[in-house]
Amino acid sequence: MPTRIWLIGAVLVAAIGAGSYWFYGQTDGVPEGFVRSNGRTEAERVDIATKFSGRLKEVLVSEGDMVEAGQIIARMESTEIEAQRREAEARVRQTEQGLLEARAKLSQRKAELTFAEQELARSETLLERGHATGETVDLRRLQRSTAVAAVASAEAGIARAEASIGAAQATVDRIMADLREYELKAPNGGRVQYRLVEPGEVLAAGGRVVTLLDLTDVYMTIYLPTSAAGRLRYGADARLIFDAAPQYVIPASVIFVASEAQFTPKYVETESEREKLMFRVKVSIPEAVLKDYQKIVKTGVPGMAYVKVDPAVEWPAELAVRLPDGN
Repeated sequence: MPTRIWLIGAVLVAAIGAGSYWFYGQTDGVPEGFVRSNGRTEAERVDIATKFSGRLKEVLVSEGDMVEAGQIIARMESTEIEAQRREAEARVRQTEQGLLEARAKLSQRKAELTFAEQELARSETLLERGHATGETVDLRRLQRSTAVAAVASAEAGIARAEASIGAAQATVDRIMADLREYELKAPNGGRVQYRLVEPGEVLAAGGRVVTLLDLTDVYMTIYLPTSAAGRLRYGADARLIFDAAPQYVIPASVIFVASEAQFTPKYVETESEREKLMFRVKVSIPEAVLKDYQKIVKTGVPGMAYVKVDPAVEWPAELAVRLPDGN
């Protein structure tokens, strides 16, 4: 009796192991050079979050909506930063007025320098004729040197005024850049999966508002044994058949093969044990196909992936690409 029970247990373990291999890398009924495994479609998720803390003013989308790249998703209250913008713009105008005053002062200092040079020239002429003293000429020379210094100071004042304008304008530009962040925009097209907050809520910096699914980046994650994963090439052709629409065959390609096994037995000593190593593989649908059918693309749909591990073989007729007629 114990021997019989042991035999039944061994048969059950073998059956479970065979079922697991079918689930992750079935080859029965698949032509030579191909391997198949089942999985579910996934898409890249994009969280649209706030850059600054504040109160949410409005959310312009609902769950399930399709959005385009650059479309405004939500807005934050911006009263305070708008006031900062107006203050910074007023500072720009103030510094521009300061530049006008500096230029006027420079013109005045240049006129004073011209007059001082003329006075010095007259004094030197009178000194040669004996109608002026050396002290008078020295005084005129000092006045000219003072006027030259005044011109240099006025020119430096213009440089300071121009720098002040640049700094004030940079402040305006920074505030305007921050202000644009108060409008939350979709970085790419996709479908709204979750609307996480409602208008009136106060969010911290980095608070998530909406989660988008990028329907131009849809893939299926499958698991393949060592014998198949070791032969795969990046970009290898694949086909997807979904349980909900088995009449269609969707083109795809391998975009990722894990560098390490996802799960292994406790001891790996024999070839048969090593064959149990399973590697994660991502099979992606081409972006052009997804764009044509983005209105019907969904994630979480189960199906079967067929992957070509031998690039020399041809796809069988039953796995020829067959797409829906329209969007």
